[in-house]
Amino acid sequence: FDTMSITLNGTTGITTPDLTSVADIEANGSAVLTSASSITQNAGPAFSAYATATQAIVNGTYTKIVYDSEDFDTNSNFTANRFTPNVAGYYQINAGWFCAGAGAGGVLLRLYKNGSVYVTLDRVLLSGAFNVLASGSSLVFCNGSTDFLEIYCYQNSGGTLNMGNGDKNGCWFNGALVRAA
Repeated sequence: FDTMSITLNGTTGITTPDLTSVADIEANGSAVLTSASSITQNAGPAFSAYATATQAIVNGTYTKIVYDSEDFDTNSNFTANRFTPNVAGYYQINAGWFCAGAGAGGVLLRLYKNGSVYVTLDRVLLSGAFNVLASGSSLVFCNGSTDFLEIYCYQNSGGTLNMGNGDKNGCWFNGALVRAA
């Protein structure tokens, strides 16, 4: 690597140091990706689950969503409708819930962590016999040993609503490690 300077209108603006090796680059406070560099791919847990059958959501009751199919589960961390990652870190979690002809009232879609509400992913007001999709996402820290995540739904339409439509577009839950702790 040779010293280089840029001159514009007679004024030198940028001068780079004489760098002859990767060690020289690192010593000058810069990191440069070279053919000798290594990149570690994120091999953390990731999963994608969905419901293939409709599920009855009783009026005025928080109901744990049942996911009976998976697209993938890279580390076998999704079981019994629960994601229990085995790597400590920050996880991007996404979920969605579909209901046809919902009526009046409201729907809450919530992410639970360790059996308690962590965050409301979506809140939808119902105003007639329309199809409803509640969906959302959140970034969650999990300790990699005991923390677990689940999705619950609540509705107060005055009657039981059937969630899902028989394919992965009706009810889904997925997530992936985005940064290890």
